[in-house]
Amino acid sequence: MPRPGGVPLTPILFIIGSCFSLQFGAALATQLFPAIGSWGTTALRLGLAALVLLVVVRPKVHRFTRQQWLAVVAFGVVVGGMNGFFYASIDRIPLGTAVAIEFLGPLAVAALLSTRRTDLLWVVLALAGVSLFGFESFTGAVSLDLLGVTFALVAAVFWGLYVLASARVGRLVAGQDGLAVAMVVGALVVLPLGGPGAVAGVSDPRLLLLALGTALLASVLPYTLELSALRRLPRHVFGIMLSLEPVVALLAGVLLLGQGITPLRVTAAILVVVASAGVTLTARSRQEQEPQPVDESPGWDLPTPTHATVTGEMQALTEEELWAHEDGAERPE
Repeated sequence: MPRPGGVPLTPILFIIGSCFSLQFGAALATQLFPAIGSWGTTALRLGLAALVLLVVVRPKVHRFTRQQWLAVVAFGVVVGGMNGFFYASIDRIPLGTAVAIEFLGPLAVAALLSTRRTDLLWVVLALAGVSLFGFESFTGAVSLDLLGVTFALVAAVFWGLYVLASARVGRLVAGQDGLAVAMVVGALVVLPLGGPGAVAGVSDPRLLLLALGTALLASVLPYTLELSALRRLPRHVFGIMLSLEPVVALLAGVLLLGQGITPLRVTAAILVVVASAGVTLTARSRQEQEPQPVDESPGWDLPTPTHATVTGEMQALTEEELWAHEDGAERPE
């Protein structure tokens, strides 16, 4: 049923469900850290997601060109680094804090590549919000692990690169083939650090079941819900709804992990949410405000920065549509 303003309610609920599923999945992943470590959890989760995608998608890697392989491998390296450092950060600092810091990555990319210089003000606002965590730690109210904050900042850089890499793969590779292969690459990237933990997780039925639950909540379910929402919503509405993620992460940390909540943390999360929504609202969009299906060419300069998981605004182009967009390109047999 459409809402009075013309925005359908069902995809809005899909995005809200995706936010909660992702963050509650991240909270569940922390239960694996004591047994197999954050990097072992990352390797196991990416490995499981890669297996699922390979079975479902069945990528035609024999048709990949050199350019496609380079784009997919780069995307896989980014996926591995982003997930690995994010999990390493939430092993040391609260979930809500880590997500708020990580949001700086896509916000900075969106603002720096925007045609409006005023968009930099949104990044400044987000930085002001994140700085409240430092102020809280400086005053002694709450002590933040410096290494955990550093990991979150590195994850933010990778998330910014993720926005660009996923868009490139979406333009070059048909369907979800690029995503499936990139997940394999991502799992291999974190394997040197997470291999022993992943092996321990596979050999223990309880840990393996917990890892499967994490993969479901943090990968499969959010991906499905976001893809469905993207087909039904204007991109600016989609981006604004995803901006709620830091607040949801803060809530998940409180409810599932018993992490404390303070006025400064709430204020910081709100400032990051406002900054993210502001970047989305002021981004240069198409003139018409109709929903743009995910299998069409993007109408924005940058794709909407979706959740930092296996999800991403990967354009689900068919092979025919992909080659139709390539002027003068010969389709391989």
